[in-house]
Amino acid sequence: MSDSPEKLSVWCAGEDWCPITTTASLIGKKWHPVIIHRLLENGPSGFNELKENVDGISSKVLSDSLEDLQEKGLVDREVINEQPFRVNYSLTEHGESLESVITEMAAWGETYLQEPTASDERAE
Repeated sequence: MSDSPEKLSVWCAGEDWCPITTTASLIGKKWHPVIIHRLLENGPSGFNELKENVDGISSKVLSDSLEDLQEKGLVDREVINEQPFRVNYSLTEHGESLESVITEMAAWGETYLQEPTASDERAE
């Protein structure tokens, strides 16, 4: 295996903002960064464990998100042949390489976001 990571294909080659849009296309969906964060934090996890750790996500959305992250090469899916069989999800090398991005997203949020107030919750 080489020292340099496998390059991802992009749709905006030659543009100076291309790396930003490529990264956003990989993790720009609502639940993707949260799923990656939970896998970074907890390591390989089963579906139900992930659902519990990603508070508020439906089973369908989690399933679709994991499938999308797998197609993008960020998450691995391993079927464990036990009775009953189970599936474990883990980050690939590409997924793990997002750790600094996810960590910075969390740090930025902690610095600049505030908890909703009771009036904010009533407005929804």
